Amino acid sequence: MSSRVRIIRTIVAKDLKEFTRDRFYMVITVVGLAFYVLVFWILPDTVDETIELGVVDNAAAGFFEQMADQGMAITFFPSDEALRTAIEEGSDDVDVGLSLPDDFVDRVTGGGSATVTVYVTGEVPPEVRSTVSAMVRELGYLAAGEQPLVSQPSETEVILGIDRAGDQISLRERMRPLFVFFVLLIEMMALGTLVATEIQSRTVTAVLATPARVSDFLTAKAIAGTFLAFFQALVLVAAIQSFGNHPALMVLALLLGAVMVTSFGLMAGSVGRDFITVVFWSMLFLIPLLIPAIAVMFPGSAAAWSKVIPSYPLVDIIVGTTAFDRGFGDLAGSLLALAGWCVVVFVAGWMILRRGW
Repeated sequence: MSSRVRIIRTIVAKDLKEFTRDRFYMVITVVGLAFYVLVFWILPDTVDETIELGVVDNAAAGFFEQMADQGMAITFFPSDEALRTAIEEGSDDVDVGLSLPDDFVDRVTGGGSATVTVYVTGEVPPEVRSTVSAMVRELGYLAAGEQPLVSQPSETEVILGIDRAGDQISLRERMRPLFVFFVLLIEMMALGTLVATEIQSRTVTAVLATPARVSDFLTAKAIAGTFLAFFQALVLVAAIQSFGNHPALMVLALLLGAVMVTSFGLMAGSVGRDFITVVFWSMLFLIPLLIPAIAVMFPGSAAAWSKVIPSYPLVDIIVGTTAFDRGFGDLAGSLLALAGWCVVVFVAGWMILRRGW
């Protein structure tokens, strides 16, 4: 047993030394880590869910006073010109402007129609524009004394999916799992390149001519790849202070994630024959694995099909631990799913690499 350990340790040391001699991966690793940390701390860490609404102060403006403190901040302007100027110049922090005619109430109560002008800029999201337009229509029904077309949900109604109202994830929180994945996946390509190079240069044959066995070689590659990926992910998470209140859970998730990307790296290295083909196969694995991390950047529940991607449990743990203070009990299912995927992918990578030479 001790001889096997020494052989594996020797191969691991050789692999780590070869990695440090590869200038390309050393440069992109160091520069990448520094870049991710810098961008992370530059990104905004707060979410403003308040719509800044500008309204022309006239006889109809009284309808908007009751909307204050209900997701909208109302600013009144003396004229249309003042409101337009504020919208165009971006002053007063106004996102959307409304101009109601003075006889708005008389028209709608008399059964007529009224034209309301909505001022927006190109930076205003479409959902905000539609929200304001719907609000104007509801005000018309309210002024006419009719039942609005849209009513607030009662306590017995259930919102499907995750309701993020008042609990939105900031852009910094959304980018966190993406940065971690970039670090892990770069090491996947590095390990794949190392494996492909050794297969093509017959280094594998030379190693196996020694007392080393195939299992020793494969174990050493898995250990070296996992160590490199895990160590760099750990450095990144420490630099961006992303351990949350459950550091043990985060460390375990990163370790399992490192095992998973190492397994994909073994696959890429066994089917690739040079740097270009290794990058091609790595990207073939990378793009699907990135989908859950990218999906976090958009509000709402993740699509059902994205939850079967091996990287989804890792993303769920990272976001749950750092953004929502969820612990082992809340994320036990994701942790088990991640461990299961690690076993499946590692066995597949082991078998493919073993047949690769």
